[in-house]
Amino acid sequence: MERPKAPAFGLFPDLRLAQRVAMDGLRSLQTGTLDLLGFGAQECPYEVIASGPHWRLRHYPGPQTGASVLLVPAPIKRSFIWDLAPGVSAVRFCLERQFGVHLMEWLPPEEGDGHAGIDDYAGALVAAGNAIAARHSGLPPFVLGHSLGGTLAAIACALQPVLARGLVLLGAPISFEPRSSHFRDLVVAQDGDIPEDDTVAGSLLSQSCALLAPETFVWPRLMDAAFSLADPAALNTHIRVVRWGLEEVPLPGRLVHQIVEWLYREDRFRRGTLTVAGRTLGPDDLRIPMLAVVNPADEIGPRAAVEPFFARMATGNTRIIEHPAEIGIGLQHLAILAGRRAHAETWPAIADWMAANA
Repeated sequence: MERPKAPAFGLFPDLRLAQRVAMDGLRSLQTGTLDLLGFGAQECPYEVIASGPHWRLRHYPGPQTGASVLLVPAPIKRSFIWDLAPGVSAVRFCLERQFGVHLMEWLPPEEGDGHAGIDDYAGALVAAGNAIAARHSGLPPFVLGHSLGGTLAAIACALQPVLARGLVLLGAPISFEPRSSHFRDLVVAQDGDIPEDDTVAGSLLSQSCALLAPETFVWPRLMDAAFSLADPAALNTHIRVVRWGLEEVPLPGRLVHQIVEWLYREDRFRRGTLTVAGRTLGPDDLRIPMLAVVNPADEIGPRAAVEPFFARMATGNTRIIEHPAEIGIGLQHLAILAGRRAHAETWPAIADWMAANA
């Protein structure tokens, strides 16, 4: 049986607009209902210390005895998955360890502003890192990025090597060889035309991923819900993850096009042919300590999407650690941010690694 194609972005624009409005209306209704039931965001207080097109930089006040950290979410969703609830919050963990905690909050592009690409998003991370360093006597932060946020963070650190003391990749692919992940191969097999001068609705991207790879984005979520029924804490977290997943952020069409073509299809970053801000970047440009955290059950950022890149780096200061599959996290790709075992076992290992490389 032939796999369904992801929606073609350029076909039947009026129909696609009507579909998007209907989808967004349904998501808004679901979001409001879950908020009324107490499953809304429970974020820590923060202040905004810098901003630019498509982004603003949060700082979370608290005692600081350790290094500064910059948390980088994937730009397609809102950032509160990093601060989901007490007990499963990377922000709270870092505050308790007395790191100086900062988070990159990606903002929706303005209507018709689809021209921003990898250059702009990497440049935004450079600006955010420089703002943090300026507040801490020139000392750069550790940068921790999840999923596409980690991919963009790696590109930014290659663009400006002094941006970070070290880089932590959380389920973040940086190598896109054939068969490195099932999801990568499915993306490359598509031939949809992505408009570069317009924005792409986050709900449309989510729908495309679900149609393209239901075994990655649909069936695991349903199975996780079933497994969580006998565990109230896991079920609570699962519902909070569902609530978070209802709020997509639109992306510039050019960024989506470049991610699909330059990274997934052509693997330019690993090959050393990625041009950003007039420079050609590759593994040799990353000269900082790097830690990759992978989940064997994650089909988006597995070990095979990191290891070949590490093998080409000039520095030998790289490490990969695995954390186990969990329940209550919706998708295994989110286990490092929402999993109880991840916060009890893996995050302390991440903190120890940062302390050893400070």
